[in-house]
Amino acid sequence: MCYDYKKKAVKAVSYTLFGDLVNEGNIDKRPSFYVEKKLKSQYRISSSDYTNSGYDRGHMAPDAAFDWSQESLDAVYTLANIIPQAPQVNRRSWAKLEDYVRDKAEALGEVSVVNVVKYGERSRRMGKNRMAISRGYYKILYNQDEKYEECFFYSNKLGVSTDGDKVEMHRVSCATVSN
Repeated sequence: MCYDYKKKAVKAVSYTLFGDLVNEGNIDKRPSFYVEKKLKSQYRISSSDYTNSGYDRGHMAPDAAFDWSQESLDAVYTLANIIPQAPQVNRRSWAKLEDYVRDKAEALGEVSVVNVVKYGERSRRMGKNRMAISRGYYKILYNQDEKYEECFFYSNKLGVSTDGDKVEMHRVSCATVSN
């Protein structure tokens, strides 16, 4: 995880998703979000920063990719792994992509994933702790052995319709991925 202290938010997360673990365990009970104690207090955010903000607590390393053990699932509930995500994107569009990634990991045996959050020069802020709100986020997928690479971009705009949204509508050239 790469955390931006000035923005009080994650900039990038990388992990490898193993196809044989995708449907292993499937722990249903979600842990509670927790403050990341490894960060100095002035750089932390809290769950209350999201209260009445209009944004979801969006995982960059997703719950369903780590529900094969309680320890791994607990690890993704640190607030350092969470960004403000537009609800319709988080619950629909981004969720479809996360399903797609798990399917790809099963098909290829494993997929390496890098999620990169795109912030503006002067990002809007929210909450008491003044956390930055991103413009959007990239998901980079690759498997070097299979010579596979695929990239996607999702805007983080409130109120955008996701009717008819499909994963392929968000596919971008991996050469365009930047922050």
